[in-house]
Amino acid sequence: MSNPSKPTPPAGAADRLDVLIRDKSFRGADGNTLNAISEIAFSAEAGSFTTLIGPSGCGKTTTLRIVLGLDRDFEGHVQLPGGSGRTAAVFQEPRLLPWRSVEDNIRLALPAELAGTDLEPLLQTLGLGEMRQRYPAELSLGLARRVALARAFAIEPSLLLLDEPFVSLDEDTAGRLRRLLLAVWSARPTTALMVTHNLREAVELSDRIVFLTPRPGRVRGIVDLDRPQAERDLVWRQARIEALDAAYPGVL
Repeated sequence: MSNPSKPTPPAGAADRLDVLIRDKSFRGADGNTLNAISEIAFSAEAGSFTTLIGPSGCGKTTTLRIVLGLDRDFEGHVQLPGGSGRTAAVFQEPRLLPWRSVEDNIRLALPAELAGTDLEPLLQTLGLGEMRQRYPAELSLGLARRVALARAFAIEPSLLLLDEPFVSLDEDTAGRLRRLLLAVWSARPTTALMVTHNLREAVELSDRIVFLTPRPGRVRGIVDLDRPQAERDLVWRQARIEALDAAYPGVL
């Protein structure tokens, strides 16, 4: 179980995300215990973008569930960022209510104190200005995922969790969505934690990349990218991808 008697976090920890999962195990259908995570530990500074990358089954999504508070049966602790105290999550599926318009789907997520928020600037940034009265059935998957991003940012979260938000999209569509995500995140800074299999995606978006081993998941290495995202041209990104692929073979 999560440890209620964890030591006092260091100064400044309340402004960042600190994750320590010493052990996470599941009981399989055959009755045997499956060790999913051996030890995953990392931090994400306030307003930064951190990505977890590793093979299927290494504990990436399990880590997100633990950070979200959906799974408390683990050894370790999670220290959430300060700020509004709100956490937003964007999943692989947009999870929009089909009988609600785009704007209504976004407004349903707003806390009471933000109920009257003007959504127009956010919708315009994400290219949804003309879509606000459309219904999910009228949207492509790419547009539906833009709505999911708008819903997440609209609540002004202290922490944004993204579980492979661009998976199954063609590269052109995924590339446009990554650029839109960066535009919104730059204008509305929040601490972001993303799970992906895509090294190119991680290099384009991240301040910090946490590489994980196959199951049971452990930290294989942590790499900080010190160039601002807006200054990462194609040549720089390709050089970083090649360097990281050499340092962590099998990831690309």
